Amino acid sequence: MAEFTAKDVQRLRQATGAGMMDAKKALQENDGDFESAASWLRENGLASSAKRSDRESSEGAVALARSGNVAALVELKSETDFVAKSPEFVSLADELAQLVADKGEDAVATKSDAVDNLKVTLKENISIGRVVRFEAPDGNLLDTYLHVQSDRGVNGVLVELKGGTQELAHDVAVHIAFARPTFLRREDVPAEDVEAEKKTLEAISRNEGKPEAALPKIIEGRINGWFKERVLLEQPYARDEKQTITQLVGDAEIVRFAQIEIGR
Repeated sequence: MAEFTAKDVQRLRQATGAGMMDAKKALQENDGDFESAASWLRENGLASSAKRSDRESSEGAVALARSGNVAALVELKSETDFVAKSPEFVSLADELAQLVADKGEDAVATKSDAVDNLKVTLKENISIGRVVRFEAPDGNLLDTYLHVQSDRGVNGVLVELKGGTQELAHDVAVHIAFARPTFLRREDVPAEDVEAEKKTLEAISRNEGKPEAALPKIIEGRINGWFKERVLLEQPYARDEKQTITQLVGDAEIVRFAQIEIGR
């Protein structure tokens, strides 16, 4: 049996929300392999639905800049929210976003000295995180959303829409900010992720004592629910859960979207 330490048990507890003895048993049953132990906990109904590690967020700000058919999001990362909401920090984040909108994603490299200077001024580790720039062709619509908290952006969204209206594009952007999809359509989800989830769901269903004959239908229903959490077009619309995003956009087409949220 592979050896593991109390720190390994603690890490598994933090990642899954499982109890100490359950985490220890999971590592014992899986020869100390972390990923296998995490899957074992989930299959046996011993992992919490929300991973605690997801809540351990780094701090920073998300800045948004828009100019005509171009929009940009930039994440500037910090260690504390005290620094993240300081005027100097927010100002640099805004400057970076405008630079990306005007000159492209690579333009942030020209501000490395400014980032280094801010590290010295604010006495904290500061770095540029994710950078996204959309340039929509003629006829397509761009819309954005930025949720501001404590004087700085914390959740930014870009959406490109073909057809439809500006209001529709904005409604989709606001929904994304709330629902946090990972993919646009089901086909975008990596096949290996889908297969791994199906195997996990089969193990969960068997451990729950579901009848063998009913397993295919149960797994199909659960995998569809899994897709709804991740795929934008299949999500229930946040303002009216009786319709999906596909139904909301109708004949319009969501070309692409991007989201940057502090801590995710």
